[in-house]
Amino acid sequence: MSRTFEIRSSGVTAVVSRVGAELRSLKGKDGRELLWQAGPEWPRHSPVLFPVVGRLAGDRLLHEGQSHTLQQHGFARDLSFDVVEEDERSVALRLVDSDETRRQFPFPFILDIHVEAIGTTLSVRTTVTNPGETMLACGIGAHPGFQWPLVEGIEKTRHRILFERQETGHALGVVGGLLGDPRPLPFDGSTLPLDEALFATDAIVMPDVRSRSVTYQALNEEGFSERSLTVSWEGYKDLGIWSKPGGAPFVCIEPWYSMASPVNWDGEFLDKPGILKLVPGDAESFAWSVTV
Repeated sequence: MSRTFEIRSSGVTAVVSRVGAELRSLKGKDGRELLWQAGPEWPRHSPVLFPVVGRLAGDRLLHEGQSHTLQQHGFARDLSFDVVEEDERSVALRLVDSDETRRQFPFPFILDIHVEAIGTTLSVRTTVTNPGETMLACGIGAHPGFQWPLVEGIEKTRHRILFERQETGHALGVVGGLLGDPRPLPFDGSTLPLDEALFATDAIVMPDVRSRSVTYQALNEEGFSERSLTVSWEGYKDLGIWSKPGGAPFVCIEPWYSMASPVNWDGEFLDKPGILKLVPGDAESFAWSVTV
């Protein structure tokens, strides 16, 4: 069975892998690659973050007195998904708990991911289902990396991210992969000029973000948009923006539900701040999309 699937519409072409249900390529009608194509700076493209977003203290999940080792961003990104259905425009993939996953994450789950090309938009819908008899706690997140610069020949500093709504909250610092103290947003709340210095200490983490979309733009010398894409989301409540500290040719725009553990927090996983909880038989859906 194929390990990758190409799906297309009138305006976008995408490649999705069975491994991690990861988006590997995204091109607009002109054929330009928009997605980061992996590399030594970061060997991924657009991983699915599950069953945690970010790190747990000591990479340790505590549940009912037992300690389990669970690495940053979880295991879904490295496992092969089953194919539920596929056609020219879409593919549906599924991951179900196993002996391997339960050694790291002691909960039954069903993780469904449906990727579809519609016009000039690529949509990714993720559904988490609790098939077990006890509460399921987890985090879920998207981590797409986009080319930076978005247009060859345009300097990285002539790029910006525009927020749909004025952001009035705060950012959280990142200390050793864990969440630090609140700090003022490093921009005016609506327009984030991009610069490598923004990521010197890791990601910009925004809890309970107000916006439900952002537009990533490359500006020409006159200050007008030369090329742009819009990332939208539903269901996710938090947002991360990241590039590799020290400089790398990509920027990630990451809708999340849940974040890393706070510094000095190391408790029962069900009590983790901001975690998603599903009662037996319940399901929750999240969606993000890119319009080019």
